[in-house]
Amino acid sequence: MDRRTFLKSAVGASALVTAGGLAAPAISQRAAAQALRLVPVADLANFDPVWTPAYIVRNAALLVWDMLYGVDDALTPRRQMVEAEQVSADGLTWTFRLRPALKFHDGEPVLAKDAVASINRWAARDQMGQMIKAIENELVAIDDRTFRWALNKPYPKMLLALGKSTSPCCFVMPARIAATDPFRQISEYVGSGPMRFVRSEWVPGAKAIFEKFTRYAPRQEPASWLAGGKQMLVDRIEWIVISEPATAAAALQSGEVDWMEVVLPDLLPILRKNPNVVTAITDPLGAVGVLLMNHLFPPFNDVRARRAILIALSQEDYMRAVVGDDDSSWKPMPGYFPPRTPLYTDEGGDILKGPRKLDAAKRLLADSAYAGEPVTLMAPQDLPVLKAFGDVTMDLLKRLGMKVDFAAVDWGTAIARWAQKSPPRQGGWQMFAIAPNAVDCATPTSRFLRANGNEQSNGWANNPQIEAEIAAWYDARSLDEEKTIARRLNRLAADDVLYAPLGVLLLHSAWRKNVSGIVQAPLPLFWGVSKSV
Repeated sequence: MDRRTFLKSAVGASALVTAGGLAAPAISQRAAAQALRLVPVADLANFDPVWTPAYIVRNAALLVWDMLYGVDDALTPRRQMVEAEQVSADGLTWTFRLRPALKFHDGEPVLAKDAVASINRWAARDQMGQMIKAIENELVAIDDRTFRWALNKPYPKMLLALGKSTSPCCFVMPARIAATDPFRQISEYVGSGPMRFVRSEWVPGAKAIFEKFTRYAPRQEPASWLAGGKQMLVDRIEWIVISEPATAAAALQSGEVDWMEVVLPDLLPILRKNPNVVTAITDPLGAVGVLLMNHLFPPFNDVRARRAILIALSQEDYMRAVVGDDDSSWKPMPGYFPPRTPLYTDEGGDILKGPRKLDAAKRLLADSAYAGEPVTLMAPQDLPVLKAFGDVTMDLLKRLGMKVDFAAVDWGTAIARWAQKSPPRQGGWQMFAIAPNAVDCATPTSRFLRANGNEQSNGWANNPQIEAEIAAWYDARSLDEEKTIARRLNRLAADDVLYAPLGVLLLHSAWRKNVSGIVQAPLPLFWGVSKSV
């Protein structure tokens, strides 16, 4: 397979490439000097971080809305808007007190009633929030700065639920905005975070603008991912949407933008030759390749067919289709918890190791429910990484002797179709590869690990043993206990083949040398980032 076929459209027409680098687009140099300009990985087409779990919305929301807690770079939740919390000896009553003098962007104080309303809206859409709601006695504001959450069963993961980086995050909005039906989009964008959203300058498909909120009071601790003091050193941040990667790289070289969130591997050599550009892997955990199989329909309702895929696929093939020969840009993942995360284990993951067994996979497939029907494989064509995964998967299926119904779609169509339980020939699907952030797969809170029969994210898998282990993890009170459960859970997930892990991608960002303070994190963080003229 030609690993670079999928990049032809991404690199663009040859007219964009010159002997000196890449031709630059026409963005005002004067305007660029007045703000920190990021080329995000996607367009901010809507802006409600509870209504949608999209990463791009979560990333923007972290500028505008603050959180009660935030995870640090060790994935430990730390106080953010909360000054102090108390939990009763029986673990049933949590009492939270907000920091003093918190202000929303409209000048109104942040009150406990705002936190309560925001928690209620978030909990309607979030897996962990729904779990807490199911054991809730009451969630009430006691006074302007204090609220209480009383439960009928202990929930040891409370602070992680309120501070996790996985979408949807528990952002605090004014109560009037949080009163919006969680299944409808908000129409006001007022938060208490370090930046204001400049709605009047928002052009979906082109740009999103944020300006410093001068009344924001950062915490005094050093910043660490979503925790600590969010010190803003720039007054204005502009997200500039440039869908053509080569054009974005040209704008970075010319200084018309300051930062590219993600750089395709084939553009790295050009950018590395520019003395004014820095390239680096900024997410230390990376993105996980996930090959989903629909557990509702043949052939993948039969574990033998799923296992055939697992013993035949090569993680190296998937990873090299994206990063080429750069061994520093990918890692194998022989399990369901990513490397370098606290619960990482390879127990039960032998099926993903060693030489691939195509003949054995064919025999398993012959014993399964597969009867020669075409397998509907969705492959988004507008996201190069996912297009590459789709191409490798199609090749794998053909080598196994399977027929392929290759659904070349855009990302929006894939998202809509992903949620359909319809049979494959009636708008549904059978296989679909994605690349979530590894941090979102680091614990059993991952929706890709659920096996309750109701989770579209992993093809409606149904395995009571896996669900029992997930429940045990939520009740665990020590890391050692969590690790023991994770080892059992990893073995069960591999045996049942919840999905096929494809490896870990370590993608690069790039920025101008006059930009400093960019840290390693799973998303672009702007606190502590500065730009010199």
